[in-house]
Amino acid sequence: MAVAAASRFSRLLGRSGAQLGRSMSSGAHGEEGSARMWKALTYFVALPGVGVSMLNVFLKSHHGEHERPEFVAYPHLRIRSKPFPWGDGNHTLFHNSHVNPLPTGYEDE
Repeated sequence: MAVAAASRFSRLLGRSGAQLGRSMSSGAHGEEGSARMWKALTYFVALPGVGVSMLNVFLKSHHGEHERPEFVAYPHLRIRSKPFPWGDGNHTLFHNSHVNPLPTGYEDE
């Protein structure tokens, strides 16, 4: 009996103060279950979601080139009141000559 009491007393002394008092954190209500839940969500929701997204990008990239629309010089579009501060002043910062027309039309037409 004395050995059991000594054993309980030594285990009690080995615990930290946070374990002896009432815990105020929400993690005290089952930390093992929470970690298991997030691990399952990672493997069964997040990773398949990334895989489906990769498959979508792969399949969309193999559709080929799309024809660009015919250029129509609408007066309210591509208004240049002052030149851009880079390059020749007529091209936007991320200009793509295949899809972005200049005010006068596509560059390669």
